[in-house]
Amino acid sequence: MTKEFTQSTGSNPVKMFGMIAPYLPGLLLRSGTAWLSFKRQANKGGREFKKELLRQGIEKESADLLTRQYLESSMLIKYFKDVE
Repeated sequence: MTKEFTQSTGSNPVKMFGMIAPYLPGLLLRSGTAWLSFKRQANKGGREFKKELLRQGIEKESADLLTRQYLESSMLIKYFKDVE
């Protein structure tokens, strides 16, 4: 943090939150939009992946299992829960 910011807020968390609060809605909107776009692209990739597996002759049950494993890497909430 800059010296100016530290001096203006001191150790008062309420004042610090008051300075940050106006930026939160925009930050949440941008991060939410990015997350939804990421999930949409991951799901589209999963559909393409499954379609290609089926085209290559893998049975449906195996293709479903492999697709679920493929999509696990795009489950960001799972990663946040594992951090705890």
